[in-house]
Order: sequence, then C-alpha cells, then structure tokens
Amino acid sequence: MFDFLFVIINEIRSYFVPEKVTYEITGECKKCGKCCNYMYSYDTYTEKEFKIMQFLFPAYRRFYIKGKDEDGNLIFACKLVTKEGLCSDYEHRLAMCRKYPAKKISYPGKLHEGCGYKVIIKSFDDYLKK
Repeated sequence: MFDFLFVIINEIRSYFVPEKVTYEITGECKKCGKCCNYMYSYDTYTEKEFKIMQFLFPAYRRFYIKGKDEDGNLIFACKLVTKEGLCSDYEHRLAMCRKYPAKKISYPGKLHEGCGYKVIIKSFDDYLKK
C-alpha cells in the first residue's frame, strides 16, 4: 500500500518539475596536460572573435588556436604547458585553470581519454531513486 502511495505522489510531482539533467564532475587530475592542449570556448566561433577576446583580455594571449574539430569548433591550446604536461606559470594561472573542471556544470562536458575526471549525468529519475 505504501509503495502505491509513493508512486502516485511521485507521479503527481513529475507534472510540476520539468525534466532537468545536471552534470557532476568526480575524480582527480593526473597532470597529463591534455586539457591545456585541447580546449574549447563555448562563445568563440571564429579566429576574428578570438583575436578580439585576446585584445580585450590580455591574459588570454597565452592561448592559441590549435585547429578545428570535426564539427568546425575552434580548439585552443595554452603556450605555457611544458612537455611533461605541467603549467610553467602555475602561480599565475588564470581563474578558469584553477577552477577546472567545475564540480557542477549545466551542459554535457567531454573529457579527454585517460583523464582522471569523470562526468556523471544526473537526471530527474536519479533524484527520485534517492
């Protein structure tokens, strides 16, 4: 009887809560440098926009365009990464480098093969299971 009521309550709840997927990052850095040599900017689409960004934010001059992926998105790399995959200016690294990867993100992230971090997808069903 209790299970039946629980199912009905969750069914009613589902009409008031939109489907929402969140992403959580777990794990730890392996210090391989892959993330520094192959990164995206979700709001920079052309080389001209990248040059404007570098002009407006001089700290971004440490990055260069490495190429494009199969979808035509720009791929960036940092000039300050050593062959060992470490930052040569670790004390002065950007805030985005210090915070990488954010523990909770609102978009589907992709990580490099062999990365010590993992993206965990959490859907509404996962919250209901708790």
